Amino acid sequence: MLDDLLLSRSVVDRAAHLRTDAGWHRDRMLDPSTRVLWAGRDAAAMVDEERLLLTPGTALDPQVVRDLSFLGIGADGRAYYAMHIDAAADTPEDAQLRSLREVGSRISDLEAGLMVAAVALHNWRVSTRFCPECGSALEIASAGWAMRCPVDGREEFPRTDPAVIVLVIDRDDRAMLGRQVRWDLGRFSTFAGFVEAGESAEAAVRREVFEETGIRIGPDPDDLLFLGSQPWPFPRSLMLGYHAWTDHTDISVDQDEIAEAYWFSRAELADAVAAGRVLLPPSVSVSRRLIERWFGAPLPGGWGR
Repeated sequence: MLDDLLLSRSVVDRAAHLRTDAGWHRDRMLDPSTRVLWAGRDAAAMVDEERLLLTPGTALDPQVVRDLSFLGIGADGRAYYAMHIDAAADTPEDAQLRSLREVGSRISDLEAGLMVAAVALHNWRVSTRFCPECGSALEIASAGWAMRCPVDGREEFPRTDPAVIVLVIDRDDRAMLGRQVRWDLGRFSTFAGFVEAGESAEAAVRREVFEETGIRIGPDPDDLLFLGSQPWPFPRSLMLGYHAWTDHTDISVDQDEIAEAYWFSRAELADAVAAGRVLLPPSVSVSRRLIERWFGAPLPGGWGR
């Protein structure tokens, strides 16, 4: 199993039973130990490349406290919240917005868990503004974990879309990597796609690989190995990582999503990476971990987006 997925490292107790306790949250805003991070669409405010900006809750204007999202409680009993911001201009002085993709591998387990949750909640808020029944503007509820319609009382909750991501391996122990049509030349990764309605994750792996590359994964349970999952809040995915094995090696890319795909032995991939012909995904991604698990060691370099 992949036990080093960098965005699955949360050590915060989410304390969901406290989300509706308004009195408890009021007390936390008076507690000098409470901390608030500043989160946007895919980033958070940081004081340097390894530390989030964590503002004391007592330093905030009481008018903005009602818009915070409660993230949970640390091992020391400290409460953490997220302030949602729209742009870099909203970032406090002496801090810079940094992408989760960029810094997720450098920050601590505590801060990684906080940042992932905050970004996920921010993206959900942005896309969930109106009641799907009556069209009324929704109001924040449950300390940021629900949106409630003031007209009919309907509640909307944060949504997660399951997606599969897979490294395909042939019987000669080669790995197949591909480049999406919108990526720059040289950027290669594993294959991924969303689980469709009424579909299992394993069926989604087989379908996505065949649709994108023409490669069929065998029907036996041993042809697929689930290795771990990690949140990917861009905007709201949960990535389910697999290795898959196939007897088929004739690649036929769809040209709609995948521009090119190739089989690599370990030696071929090492040479291509060293020469800069192949750029692999960043270390914060499941795809990078799937590739390195097969390869047997860390690989240099990487791209981020």
